[in-house]
Amino acid sequence: MQTNLHAIYTPHIKTPTKIVCTLNENSQTNQQSSSVGKIKRFVLTQEGRTKLNLIQDKEFYAYPRLVTHVDDGFISTLTNLYRERLRPDMEILDLLSSWVSHLPNDVKYKRVVGHGMNAQELAKNPRLDYFVIKDLNKDQQFEFESCTFDAVLCTVSVQYLQQPEKVFAEVFRLLKPGGVFIVSFSNRMFYEKAISAWREGTTYSRVRLVVQYFQSVESFTEAEVVRKLPTTIDDKSQPLSWVMKLFGLFSASDPFYAVIAYRNFKPIHDD
Repeated sequence: MQTNLHAIYTPHIKTPTKIVCTLNENSQTNQQSSSVGKIKRFVLTQEGRTKLNLIQDKEFYAYPRLVTHVDDGFISTLTNLYRERLRPDMEILDLLSSWVSHLPNDVKYKRVVGHGMNAQELAKNPRLDYFVIKDLNKDQQFEFESCTFDAVLCTVSVQYLQQPEKVFAEVFRLLKPGGVFIVSFSNRMFYEKAISAWREGTTYSRVRLVVQYFQSVESFTEAEVVRKLPTTIDDKSQPLSWVMKLFGLFSASDPFYAVIAYRNFKPIHDD
């Protein structure tokens, strides 16, 4: 399959040269086979997929945002989770990525491919060997062969997917049998760009929503939920904690949620 590749020159930086793979958003690949995840049902209503900000995502994300969208506690928890679940010999797709991937710095993976909406952000990500620019709300198909990746990651971005069932089905296709899909998120978001089902939901309903995304695709294993909630303030050890909270001098850490499932070796059928 022919793909347009554009090299990015990065002088005096000892990191792998990035390749931007710009895909035609309107192209439709004919890759229907037994390895494609079959969508059993659609989770969201049409209203649940809507956003407040109707500006095209391509325009909204045109300006690079070189900031972290979650706090250090969340990042540390996520990095430790990656350390536990990912092996150095893995080929990884970092879905909806940016200038940082939160992978352990001391672990070298076989290959890390990034995906996102802003080339400047992705070009600054030192963990990526290559990256792909694609709007998943318009086109959910990648020009990768089936069973390419050992792991797919999606960090604090699942709330922006308007066609999550199709995206999860495509992730299933891209994963090797036994491959893992790790979806992590907190309570932060670009409110106007998050879908209605996420904006108007509770913490419980958002976790449940991601679990249902996995359940909507045939042959993912049962989803596992990992939580790490902010610790409460001990008033005895911090006698002035209520004053600190009153004046905004203390803020609780970001809650951490991850939903994890694997591409099963054999189809799972509902009873």
